[in-house]
Amino acid sequence: MTTPQTPTRPELATEFVPLARGVWHLAEYLTIPETPAGTRVIVEITQGRLEGDRFRASIKGAASADWLTIGPGGIGTVDFRGTLETDDGALVYLYGPGRCDLSGGMGRQSPLYGGALFETADERYRWLNGIAAAWKGVVVDGVLYDEYFELR
Repeated sequence: MTTPQTPTRPELATEFVPLARGVWHLAEYLTIPETPAGTRVIVEITQGRLEGDRFRASIKGAASADWLTIGPGGIGTVDFRGTLETDDGALVYLYGPGRCDLSGGMGRQSPLYGGALFETADERYRWLNGIAAAWKGVVVDGVLYDEYFELR
């Protein structure tokens, strides 16, 4: 009887390639406490911008926001969605999940972490459709500062 061979595990080194830095101005938070899912906090983005070597874009329209849920122990689950317009006129949809530790309360400059995906039909930026990004951010005085990295 032969023993099955364990396949050789491939090397999965990950690169974090700088993609863009964001600055997002936040409206007053809308808080709905004690929902079945936890405390809901809707954070509308009044203006914002991403700047990187490969593209630059600003918030387009009024539907960009983060729908944050704060669960047991103060762990926040981020769900953000928004539309960007590049400086040369392309529309890009940006969305993704994330997490943050709010056990000490809101406004303590706790870091936020997550992932992001992009969608566009513009030929100049279709490369965004094929990437997954990781991000890290912090809110200071009503402004979210974050950085995005393409995962390779």
